[in-house]
Amino acid sequence: MPKINVYLPDELAEAVKKAGVPVSAVCQRALEQAVRRVTSIRETALSAPDLDDLAARFPHFTPRARSVIKLSVEQARALGAVEVGTEHLLGGMLAEGSNLALQVLGALEIDPEEVRRRLDRPSLDAPAAAGGDAELTFGAPAAAALEMTVTEATSLGHNYIGCEHLLLGLIAEPEGVAGHVLRELGAEHRLTRRAVSAALAGYVHLRAQTQATSVAPAQPADAASALSAAVREELRPVLRRLDRLEEHLGLADGA
Repeated sequence: MPKINVYLPDELAEAVKKAGVPVSAVCQRALEQAVRRVTSIRETALSAPDLDDLAARFPHFTPRARSVIKLSVEQARALGAVEVGTEHLLGGMLAEGSNLALQVLGALEIDPEEVRRRLDRPSLDAPAAAGGDAELTFGAPAAAALEMTVTEATSLGHNYIGCEHLLLGLIAEPEGVAGHVLRELGAEHRLTRRAVSAALAGYVHLRAQTQATSVAPAQPADAASALSAAVREELRPVLRRLDRLEEHLGLADGA
């Protein structure tokens, strides 16, 4: 039977050893689940999306993430596209309007309206308009981005797939329009990944704090502000290191 080495940080390895955790069994179970999810999304992405059966086709996606998929397909159809591209997935995310991915972009000081304006620019790489009632499928970059979305959720240890994971998948996918737009605006993958983790931690903290104080639920604007503050606090050390690196390389303003 083939073997796969698993490397753990020293502290975690020691803790696992003391606790007697069955590493092989745990890894096998996790890998089996990951393979099923990736295989499932790969098969789904290669076929025509059925808007009436999204829950079955995207079983681990949250309702908001499935809504984004639906909006992206509808947008592609309305534009007469021959396939659903990453630009439509990102456009669906913007159209949904209330997902965590947009709050992460806001915390990174990326204006969703600027993203929208750049998506609306004519693209030389855009496929020609479809004729008649041609059946839409996900284009190769969009299919790859969906697969990366599942991989991102799995690597973060999440048992669901949300818009924040889709954002990471779009940024990681190298060929699509969405990734180019997001990276141009400063959404670097590692930084955005850290921002997603901070936003999720901030969301959990905010919900626990609200429940503990028995006050009325926070309004969307208040929640977004609190999450943005949590993300910025988490990213502050990273941004300081980047500033020092830019100064060292002579890239700072006025250099």
